[in-house]
Amino acid sequence: MNRLLIFTLCLFICSHNLIAQTSDTFDIATFTPPSGWKKQTKEEAVLFSIADDKKGTFALLTIYASGESSGDAKHDFESDWQEFIAGQLGVTSKPALEPVEKRDGWDVVTGGASFENKTGPSAVILRTFSGFGKRFSAAAIFNSQDSLPAIEAFASSINLKKSETKQSQAGSQPSITQFFWKQSQSRKDIGGYAGYSKNTYQFNADGTYQFSRVDFQNYSPKYYLENEEGTYKIAGNKMTITPKKSIFSSHKSRKDDAPLRSGNLELAVLQYSFEFMDLHNDGRWSLLLSPVNGVETKRDGVFSFQLNGEKRKTYSYSAVNANGELVP
Repeated sequence: MNRLLIFTLCLFICSHNLIAQTSDTFDIATFTPPSGWKKQTKEEAVLFSIADDKKGTFALLTIYASGESSGDAKHDFESDWQEFIAGQLGVTSKPALEPVEKRDGWDVVTGGASFENKTGPSAVILRTFSGFGKRFSAAAIFNSQDSLPAIEAFASSINLKKSETKQSQAGSQPSITQFFWKQSQSRKDIGGYAGYSKNTYQFNADGTYQFSRVDFQNYSPKYYLENEEGTYKIAGNKMTITPKKSIFSSHKSRKDDAPLRSGNLELAVLQYSFEFMDLHNDGRWSLLLSPVNGVETKRDGVFSFQLNGEKRKTYSYSAVNANGELVP
């Protein structure tokens, strides 16, 4: 299986864009669907699958809805690996990465890992494109060489639409109540990839707010959830958040499993300076929250935001809708 994984990684790396004879589109991608494969369309992904019960072989191709880029191709890959491969598929193996390559203006990171499932030894490969303020990923999962020609052709056919760069208009900044605000981070432990964290704020016009946090890790309990509500006040570019209720719960395998532990969290009043910024000059707004005391908060996690290559003591939250989708 290791040879199969290495061979298929080479196919992904060495593939070149082809002119699609029968093309399909999803999100920012145009591609050629593999002939004879079963298609399944979901809200945030499109899947193509094929299986041979007699041989015990299978293959699955998935393209995921695009998200906002962090500006770092490897960080984008890590985030999508944790969410899609480790989180959704339960693959605990650390991926082997190929060097970042440039392709039509995109930074492309490809990585893969071998793993065991109910069908036996299998392999998974994820390719992440970063650029133009966005990230986009496609994955292949398989357990034999039978599907490699179709996987190669599919990878070769993917073309991505680039965002049109536009200047932000003065005075067009959003209000804090206009959107939901979401932050995603990869989490690591001493063994490497450990999971991800997702935080979401909703600030209401009546001065109340809701905050939710979802942490995922590869070992049980896999999910840790927080939900908080309270009030906020704004004075100039300063915002004071006063929680009224904050609870947590941990869950063995799924978020909707019965809680293994639950309880109340300490209520801490926090003050941030805040600003809105169009980080990629593409009309997508981010809310930057900087603790006034310069100290990381338990609610928001570790500082990971960089601006012009310089790390700042700031949390960056992207504007999303009620479904967690980036707002155009």
